[in-house]
Amino acid sequence: MNRDLLLIFARNPVLGKVKTRLAKSIGDENALEIYQHLLKHTVSVTKGLKADKRVCYSEKLVDDDIWPNEIFLKTVQSGNDLGQRMQHAFQTAFEEGYQRVVVIGTDLLELKQTHIEEAFRKLDNCDFVFGPADDGGYYLLGMREIIPKLFTQKKWGTNSVLEDSLKDLFGEKVCLLETLNDIDVVEDIVGIEIFKKYLK
Repeated sequence: MNRDLLLIFARNPVLGKVKTRLAKSIGDENALEIYQHLLKHTVSVTKGLKADKRVCYSEKLVDDDIWPNEIFLKTVQSGNDLGQRMQHAFQTAFEEGYQRVVVIGTDLLELKQTHIEEAFRKLDNCDFVFGPADDGGYYLLGMREIIPKLFTQKKWGTNSVLEDSLKDLFGEKVCLLETLNDIDVVEDIVGIEIFKKYLK
């Protein structure tokens, strides 16, 4: 068994239910198209990773989709908010025997396989690793043991999430990756060539 597991938190690509903050500016159909592009990008940068990979769907399992069954394990997220859902996913992974577990979302056009590989490497010497996002949140979280308070009393989707999480880990050995642009609102796609058509 591989000792490393990558958790990929993905929303089922349903019109009107993805990139809702972005959709307020460019419409539901355009937001869905952008999200589908981001999903394909996430597949491309994770499929070659030398770790077990588990897609955690927001609503329901989909067997025949862009995540090949022979490469990706699949499950459904469990919990009432993002914190509960991540805690459950990490707890399950550690109970299964994984030693280094990393979670990412599917909102980053800048994400590369090397970012994820670096996160796993850092967990050899760090207890926790974060990939900071420009908006004050994080696009990646990795750990070797679970600390439940990381997943509670957070205002998910706000600019205080990373800062509050780092406060929870005072005294722990924490490492940070490069800061990347997490695509949530229309300002996040300004300057991205392939998304220019959605700004007209």
